[in-house]
Amino acid sequence: MAWDPVTPALRAQLRGLRIASRRTSPLRGGGQHRSRDKGAGLEFSQYRSYEPGDEPRRIDWKLYARSDRFFVREAERDSPLAVWLVIDASASMAQADEARPDWSRLDAARTLAACIAEVALRQGDRVGLMGLRDDALALVPAAGGSRQRERLLFGLQRLQAQGGVPDEARLRPAWERIGTDELVVVLGDFLDPASVSLATRLASARREVLAIQVLTVGERDFDFEGGRRFRDPETGEELPADPRALRTEFLARFGQAQRALASRLAEAGIRHARFVLDESPLQPLRALFADPPGASGA
Repeated sequence: MAWDPVTPALRAQLRGLRIASRRTSPLRGGGQHRSRDKGAGLEFSQYRSYEPGDEPRRIDWKLYARSDRFFVREAERDSPLAVWLVIDASASMAQADEARPDWSRLDAARTLAACIAEVALRQGDRVGLMGLRDDALALVPAAGGSRQRERLLFGLQRLQAQGGVPDEARLRPAWERIGTDELVVVLGDFLDPASVSLATRLASARREVLAIQVLTVGERDFDFEGGRRFRDPETGEELPADPRALRTEFLARFGQAQRALASRLAEAGIRHARFVLDESPLQPLRALFADPPGASGA
């Protein structure tokens, strides 16, 4: 049986979500987005003078009767959105909680990405995937249709967490593949400054960027007991410590780091949500993609 983290129950709950770019006004109808290109479409934009080759049906005959000149009704063309799922697949994403060692940060990111792809493809949008780690860049080019769903699930299943975040040279495909004004959803723990830098650079280069930070319960609560040895999965550095003695200081410093991250993302115009491994995947998805009141649903 093919790997698919989107259960039937979860798929049913995704029907209340809608992905839309804030840079292009969404049209009514599932998954259609207003392009900046002009042409014959559903939403009236402006009049312009008739030019040879224009379709006669686009001439406004009432305006002609008043002005004795030919004017064409110009509209904004409907076009699908390109959604890129960019997943941090560095070693720190292999981290899980003791209560559920089989549910890592990467497992959660892959599930969230599969849910976003489900919504976008249902709308008729195109979806692409990039998995980031320092020795490889997993890539599924953006496309639409039912076969793309299979390609994305296969690409997500193959992602393994190891190494660090890629250097600038390996990230070149991100700049070549992700077009201006396309939507990028970056999923990761954002504990490495390189992943934060990637998100903010994409945003400054006129890509619309959303971020979902994936954290463990231990990072949120620091609920460890007894003597522990804390190990950095990317550097291998270890630190023996008494968690109870560290808890207050850790939570204060971690909270400060979270506020600094939120501020930096907000300054870059990046909307973001946080997901902790004991929460429902719907929580961050609803925070970013809940269908606004009065919008047409699927």
